[in-house]
Amino acid sequence: MHRTRVIRSLLFALVLFATSAVSFGQIGIGISVRIGPPPLPVYEQPVCPGDGYIWTPGYWAYGPDGYFWVPGTWVLAPQPGYLWTPPWWGWSDGVYLFHAGYWGLHIGFYGGINYGFGYFGHGYEGGRWDGGRFYYNRSVTNVNVTNVTNVYNTTVINNNNTRVSYNGGDGGVHGVATPQEEAAERERHIGPVAAQEQHMEMARSNPQLRSSVNQGRPPIAATARPAEFNRGVVPAREAGGPNEGARGGNNVPRPPVSSRGAQASKHG
Repeated sequence: MHRTRVIRSLLFALVLFATSAVSFGQIGIGISVRIGPPPLPVYEQPVCPGDGYIWTPGYWAYGPDGYFWVPGTWVLAPQPGYLWTPPWWGWSDGVYLFHAGYWGLHIGFYGGINYGFGYFGHGYEGGRWDGGRFYYNRSVTNVNVTNVTNVYNTTVINNNNTRVSYNGGDGGVHGVATPQEEAAERERHIGPVAAQEQHMEMARSNPQLRSSVNQGRPPIAATARPAEFNRGVVPAREAGGPNEGARGGNNVPRPPVSSRGAQASKHG
């Protein structure tokens, strides 16, 4: 009898695990929270360490101790041609849902959030792949031409200057996905690489990166490489604004943010 109960418990656990894994993989949502994330802090971008590195902007994640900052960092693309779609928070049915980031051939929807440095709400203006090499747009990325010669300069126009870090609800960004972004979400994706996972775990275990400790101004806002928290780090210049523990509201879809307006800044 005892053996039967143990077997049933194991089978139930396996079914629960499988169901959770399928659900996460299909919709890309990992966690829900009733209090919105803080505004995005203001910080400078570290110099690109070399060819093939793609900028992955910093974001607020959620753990047992509340929101914590995952520093922006340069990450080697998992394979030529792949670009990074950042994670984002979105308000839905009374909670804030976390949508995981991923690698793919095209940039998908990331909530219309302005992460800076080329991620101004839609797409990525920081560079492009050409002939198996990544070319960096120096107008919005910090590249030393002594180390990286595959560069170009294209002025990017951006009028999305908000530091809000979530989509929908009261005070949230109200960007909606374009048909191209919806198509990108249906393509083959690769999740965060091992270096990104390690980077996030280090951020989770660092008390100074908790929003309750740094008040929205993390001492490590960005790094030159993943999981390098002791050298070449960039602190936040200032908090993006007061964190009022934003709660829900009516998520009324509005047209996407225009790509024309004030000139874009490199700063995040």
